[in-house]
Amino acid sequence: MSQTRFINPRSLSKRPGYTHVIEVTAPARLVYVAGQMGNKGEGEFSSDFRQQAVQTFENLKVALAAVGGQFHDVVKFNNYLVDMKYLPIFRQVRDSYLADENRPASTTVAISGLARAGAFVAIEAVAVLPAMARNAATKAARRKGK
Repeated sequence: MSQTRFINPRSLSKRPGYTHVIEVTAPARLVYVAGQMGNKGEGEFSSDFRQQAVQTFENLKVALAAVGGQFHDVVKFNNYLVDMKYLPIFRQVRDSYLADENRPASTTVAISGLARAGAFVAIEAVAVLPAMARNAATKAARRKGK
């Protein structure tokens, strides 16, 4: 039977209207990570694209870790840049976080703006993790108070 968990890691900002991480447990666990941007918590954005891109990947790392995932579990990225002039820098930063083999599918688009003023980049991710053993999932849910 499939189960879905909605998780907002404490070290990520609280956003109205969506959840940062959604985990679906079936034969495997599908994890959907909402678009992460290059700010720390509720903090301001750097005016430097590279710093925002690095922080965006750090935020993705936190979101994935909330469900026991890592970048090698990611199967899909959707990347949103406010200007394609940043694409070479984006690729350098992305490549520093990913293994050379088995890279996720990826779509990058230029958009006119993001939900937060000053943001240059946002990345959504989909990850596939092994199914948790039934008793391990029950113990984890009990610890979370569910």
